[in-house]
Amino acid sequence: MNRFRIMYKFILHFLTAKNTHGFGVHSPYVFHFTNLAIYNTSTYYVFSSIEKLRLSLKKDKKELDILDLGTGVKQNKSIAEITRTSVKSAKYGQLLYRLSDYIKARNILELGTSFGLTTSYLASPSSAARIVSLEGCQQLVTIAKENFNILGIKNIEIVEGNIDQTLTKVLYEFSHLDLIFIDANHRSKAVLNYFEQILGKIRSESILVIDDIYWSQDMENAWKTIKEHPMVTSTIDLFQLGIVFFNDDLHKKHYKMRF
Repeated sequence: MNRFRIMYKFILHFLTAKNTHGFGVHSPYVFHFTNLAIYNTSTYYVFSSIEKLRLSLKKDKKELDILDLGTGVKQNKSIAEITRTSVKSAKYGQLLYRLSDYIKARNILELGTSFGLTTSYLASPSSAARIVSLEGCQQLVTIAKENFNILGIKNIEIVEGNIDQTLTKVLYEFSHLDLIFIDANHRSKAVLNYFEQILGKIRSESILVIDDIYWSQDMENAWKTIKEHPMVTSTIDLFQLGIVFFNDDLHKKHYKMRF
């Protein structure tokens, strides 16, 4: 990740993101989605529990040997460092909660579990929802499972292993997907491969969320390719996250919003 490139892209996004808080959005569906899911400031009881857990992780100095299956690079990092630098912030975790709650998601797929904080946000709106999260690192899986036990969340299943090898089988077990969050291999080839496989389980009401769409030029190219796909009807670019709609009632439109 090139920090100067990211900074430049963020400034450019800020200057060109005009459709904030629904202004300039002509679609009634996207307007309501924007106001009730993205910019809704309501808090829920589970937020404090997850954030209390985050604080404890930020203080944990235990070292982990993390193997990135996408790059093949092994790094030694503390739980505290990983939590500070790699786990999505409360702001975006709570956004995922609201997205899940807004669409009443029952079948949820997450690619990239990490310590399970975003997974917990995705799973918390309804105990009736089924969430399957794929993670390649055994040490992260162990900690995530411990965190789910601490939070008392019972509707999460973690599938351990290289996502390139586990995704096909997991998708076979779903009749359809309501909400998908991709936060795994940050390479366009992998992201587009995940996207193409997931399309077979998409319905008009489904929503796909992709993390770090400006991580690199390569990731930005993947985001552009996804936006142009014929099954994609609209997108919302929040800079850190990209939200993808497949709703047949929407006209092809791409929004940039500040968040």
